[in-house]
Amino acid sequence: MKELSGIPASKGLVIGKALLYLEDALPEIPRYSIKETQVNEEWRRFLLAVNTITEKIRQELNEIPVKDSRERRDILEAQLLMFEDIDFHENVKHGLESGLQNIENVVWDVSQELIQKLAALPGAEFRARIADVSGMAQELLNELLSIHPFSLAGLNEAVIIVARDLLPSQALAMNKDFVKAIVTDAGSQISHTAIIARASRIPAVMGLSSGSAQIKSGDTLIVDGDRGVVFIEPDKKTLSLYQKMIKENRAKAKMASSSNGRRAETKDGRLITLKVNMETPSEFKKALSCGAEGVGLYRSEFIFLAGDKAADEENQYRTYSEMLKAARNLPVTIRTLDAGGDKIIPSLFQDSDEKNPLLGWRSIRVSLSMPDIFKTQLRAILRASVHGDVRIMFPLISGLAELEQALRFLEEAKTECAAKKQPYSDTIPVGIMVEVPSAALIANRLIKKADFFSIGTNDMIQYTLGVDRGNEKVSYLARPEHPAILRLIKMTIDAAHKQGKPAAMCGEMAGDTRFTPLLVGLGLDEFSMNAAALGDVKHIIRGISFAECQKLAKKALQCAGTERVAALLGSS
Repeated sequence: MKELSGIPASKGLVIGKALLYLEDALPEIPRYSIKETQVNEEWRRFLLAVNTITEKIRQELNEIPVKDSRERRDILEAQLLMFEDIDFHENVKHGLESGLQNIENVVWDVSQELIQKLAALPGAEFRARIADVSGMAQELLNELLSIHPFSLAGLNEAVIIVARDLLPSQALAMNKDFVKAIVTDAGSQISHTAIIARASRIPAVMGLSSGSAQIKSGDTLIVDGDRGVVFIEPDKKTLSLYQKMIKENRAKAKMASSSNGRRAETKDGRLITLKVNMETPSEFKKALSCGAEGVGLYRSEFIFLAGDKAADEENQYRTYSEMLKAARNLPVTIRTLDAGGDKIIPSLFQDSDEKNPLLGWRSIRVSLSMPDIFKTQLRAILRASVHGDVRIMFPLISGLAELEQALRFLEEAKTECAAKKQPYSDTIPVGIMVEVPSAALIANRLIKKADFFSIGTNDMIQYTLGVDRGNEKVSYLARPEHPAILRLIKMTIDAAHKQGKPAAMCGEMAGDTRFTPLLVGLGLDEFSMNAAALGDVKHIIRGISFAECQKLAKKALQCAGTERVAALLGSS
């Protein structure tokens, strides 16, 4: 047995047979010089290849049923933007005219230069875009050289796909009925292929580095998408353990699904609102089937990652409008642009060279320093508000001045919409994410200017405990049950309730069932989480008493150390 560790890109446990898929290998690239008289012909070949690929994408877009997943459409539209990118075309043409080399050679050189630039920049989003650029180059080279790889659409038996990398186009095309899991050497949690896997509920482990070199077709694999682990030819003990875990998960899912259609209500009558966190509008359809009561966090930065065209006002307006219509009047909370730190938007951070980006120019600070971009987003949300129940949420507010400035920009955006006679709702609730200790400590002041709070535990843990959540050497310190975190959460909830306003949570802690009774006892009104966790959380809430949860919370707040809180929760 071999055990490989990677990135948990899509949750779930699977046992199955491997299919080694190495169609992602780059073709051998011919290299030769051309004459100036041949430049036009080589450029024509490039445009023909681009046109052939983009026409296929457009045909796929036209064939997507209206009721089908928006996620497919989003990714295909992002691919169109890449293949038609003006800067990329100009760089290829310049390389062709100045280097006088065949077009395949030029496409390779230009794409590699772009990949090197992205690799030199900080941030997981840049690294995720490397895979997209690499995939674009490969598709262009295959088309130029008339190479047509095997399609995963032809799968007719259940397999676990193992690849060096899986292009978004390949992931979209695969017959998902026969894909039990995905395992790749490359990739990340925010790559397009990871998004497709999560939307399709296919477990995935990525970033294994050498998995494809160690796994053979036909090998028995265990894919643990929860922990990011893959076992090759597992021994009897490991196989038996995972078979038991899979059986237990199915039983839990069955019990959780029995709560669908019922409210998350404790045994003594306290109602809790359960919503979902989303990255793409397409996820909401599946969230509705899980009993979601709305969207507690829509991460709007994923629109900006697709490029400037995707982030223009009209495109944002269309995206938000479609989501609100799909929500069928359920509330949708749109978090304004949360860029920077470990989420770099290429078009905004070209000249950024921060030594400590997580403590620097990020999130609401970016928006406030770029009023045109900020107000463009606010206008798009305002205009979309006529199509449903929308809420606006400002991220990483650390003080009253930031909140007041953001609210002023919102009023300016309303004035600009009114001047253009663009209708919008004038009763949109506006809240903030409480993510840093300073916000929790002055929560009683901030709530007077906000309609609601939503606690972002991921950053709250990072900033309160001084732990880089991406650093595996100190990740063991990032414990939600630390007494300081519990007290900041309680302080935030109490401040909201004192003003008669709701307090929500949209961090990972909200979807972790270990903490459900504790958070209910602390007084949390609303949980927002990954859709896959919603059924389990609801099942727990329906089986507990609010009065008992309050006693548990009181005991936890009196604990002096993390381990004591953990022991208390383990015995509850």
